[in-house]
Formats: sequence, C-alpha cells, structure tokens
Amino acid sequence: MRLLTYSTQGRESPRVGFLQDGWVVDTIRSTRWLKKNRSSSEDFDKISLGMRAILADWNHQFARVQNLAGRILKEDLSTLTVDNTPVAVKEASVHFHPPVPDPPTFRDFYAFERHVKAAREKRGLEMDPTWYKIPVFYYSNPTSLYGHRAEVPKPAGTEALDFELELGIIIAGGGKDISAREAQKLIAGFTIINDWSARDIQREEMALNLGPAKGKDFATSVGPYLVTADELEDSWKDDTLDLEMKAFRNGKEVSNGNANDLYHSWGAIIERASSNTRLLPGDLLGSGTVGTGCILELQPENVGGWLKRGDVMRLEIERLGALENTIV
Repeated sequence: MRLLTYSTQGRESPRVGFLQDGWVVDTIRSTRWLKKNRSSSEDFDKISLGMRAILADWNHQFARVQNLAGRILKEDLSTLTVDNTPVAVKEASVHFHPPVPDPPTFRDFYAFERHVKAAREKRGLEMDPTWYKIPVFYYSNPTSLYGHRAEVPKPAGTEALDFELELGIIIAGGGKDISAREAQKLIAGFTIINDWSARDIQREEMALNLGPAKGKDFATSVGPYLVTADELEDSWKDDTLDLEMKAFRNGKEVSNGNANDLYHSWGAIIERASSNTRLLPGDLLGSGTVGTGCILELQPENVGGWLKRGDVMRLEIERLGALENTIV
C-alpha cells in the first residue's frame, strides 16, 4: 500500500490518503461515505487523523486501512462525495507533504561504502576501520522537510548546492534497545529522501570536527509515499533491499545505484539508532547516499556544475516512485 499525506492546494490542512490507480483516496472521507451509504459496522471510524497517530498503533491502524481500502475500492471512486466533497481526487491535482510531515526525529546514516570512500578521498582521508564496525549517523532537521513537487529555496551563502539520493525508513510503534534480529517489526515502510547539501558550508564546519549542521539543515525532501513494508517483502536480499536507485537532473540521468549496496543492514541501523534511547512512531531514518548519488562524487565538471536555481532534481527508487523538486 502507498500511504501519503496530502492537501488540496489552498483549501485544507494535511490529510492522510492512499493511492489507487491514480486516485488519492481520503481515509476519513471514505470511512464517512461507507458509514452513511453502506451501513458499515466495521471500526473504520477508529482510523486516526494523522500519520503519526496511525504509526503509533500501527498493527491495528494499518489493518483497518487495508480493510477500508478493500471495501471502498469496490465503488466507483469518481462518483463518491461526502458533504459535497470528493472522497477521492486525482493524484496529479494534490499537494504532497512528506509522508510524515512532523517526524519526532530525523537520523541520517552513512551506510554506503562507495559514497563514504569517495567523500573521504575528497578530504585526503583513507577509510577509518571503525566505520565498518558501527553504523554512524547525524541528526538532521525534522522541521525543514519538503514533499514531492515542492519548490526548495537555494540557501543563502552557498555556491556548492548538491543533492543526495537516499532510501529512508519510517518507524512504526517505536521501542528501545531493539536488536537487529527484531528490527523489521519497527519498519512501517520505505520512502525516498533527497538530503540537500551545501558542500562549501559543510566543508567549513566539518573542518572543526563537528557537523554536518548548517550544510544540511536548510532542507530535506521526502516522499512521495510511505510504501508499506509488506509491498517489498520479495525485494529483500541478504538483509538489504534489492532496489534500483536513479537520479535525474533536468531530465538527464546522472546517477544509478542499488539499495543492496548498503554495507550496514537495516537491522544494524535500527539497533544502533535505538541503543540506550527510544525510537518513536514516525521517526525517519535515512540510509545515507548511495554510491554515485551526489555531485560531490560525480564531480561538478561532469554534470554541469553544482545545482542552480531552476534546476529540477528527480530521484527514483524502484517500487517507491519518484521524488521531484525544483530549486528556486
């Protein structure tokens, strides 16, 4: 199932829906329609309003949403209304928010060896053996997230704006000190992340052995959907997901990698993130950049320079969709 948080431009607060054949079906409005028109006795009205609340009681809530979809998709979605408001709208017409617009935290890991090697080589550094022992991460800014098709402002003070192609997971239920063996039960689903980076600002602050901070915290794009974990059960390969990852700049392919190149498994990542602390429903965890998934690796002279205003970045991950943003 592809869940999303959306609104219709200029009209309403963010709402939860699911995607079906080009339609975004509103969970609450479809519940109300069934109750009114089909005398439904099921507990669809217990579906929570926001994505974080759904994730907090994931096992029950997801089952309800699945049952709701099974019922409402028997109807002609184009004709259904509640109080003169459509139950479903065309995907092309909606405004996308990040699947979880307000995650409690955003931890971004550094788990693709090829990217780590390339980034360290740029600084004249060899690989640190400790990197192979533990999955490391930094905390980024959960309040500066952008959704699919959003315009992302070019931050002041940078002439080296970069994209980063990443796979993300969204936490369900939560927990503390979760072992790698038990970690998959915390994964509600997967999404695409573009971890925008101001490389010149990042370079300055990390020379002081702290960061990244201001080189990263101005924007992260996430979306377009939360693709639930059950959709990808056949994509697991040696504790990683076998999913092709691509990036396009102004329609031209500039990056091609695969999520199964991840050195540290998602189990190890969750175990590390939850060690001595509690993961909360809706927490966002990023994989870090896939190999070749940024201009820093590709080299600016090979891809038309650093990103500029007007550039369109489109990130695609197999079975997760496409995340597209314009720099303004």
